[in-house]
Amino acid sequence: MMGGRCVSRLACLALLAALCFTSCLGDDFYSYTVKDHQGQDVALEAYRGKVTLVVNVASQCGYTDITYQALKKLHDILSYGDHFSVLAFPCNQFGEQEPLEIAEIVEHVTSEYEVEFPIFNKIDIVGEHADPAFLSLSESSSVVPDWNFYKYLVDGSGQVVSAWGTRTTIEEIFDEIHAEVKKAKAAAAAGKPGSEKAEAAPSPSVDGGKDEL
Repeated sequence: MMGGRCVSRLACLALLAALCFTSCLGDDFYSYTVKDHQGQDVALEAYRGKVTLVVNVASQCGYTDITYQALKKLHDILSYGDHFSVLAFPCNQFGEQEPLEIAEIVEHVTSEYEVEFPIFNKIDIVGEHADPAFLSLSESSSVVPDWNFYKYLVDGSGQVVSAWGTRTTIEEIFDEIHAEVKKAKAAAAAGKPGSEKAEAAPSPSVDGGKDEL
């Protein structure tokens, strides 16, 4: 009798673990909630159906000027029609090149580069305190950032379709991003805004490597 109870209990625990594992696998980037630059919760669900380029940014990196200028131009070109957005997450983990407070960061990038895409709160993106939303990007793509300005292309269903390192320029990946935006526009026109999770995440293209400057 006792043995039967143990087997039953183990079976229940195994079922719960399986359900939990399946639930975790089912999460996509747009299922998370993050903090905006004012510390308010933002449900990324608001971006479902859109294509986003998620970037860990820094204000004092050797890549700052060229990348912010390119991100500004990219957002201006592709955000028309509300099918695309750059999402910027400041991070101070690489070379301590984002030492500013979040209010200073926003002031700097809006005045210096006139960016209009969202700047979220400062976060860790690697290590034990990594933000879960950003961590999901690196885990699903197998591209773990080791410097500033890593770029993750997320489709309308919240799946990472491509990931690139610091040295990959926006100009080099523009066509791939544009193609995803066209897909999102076509899906919206057909009445399929990408609100359902993809059955399986596509295999992302990868450009890793140490990108320190």
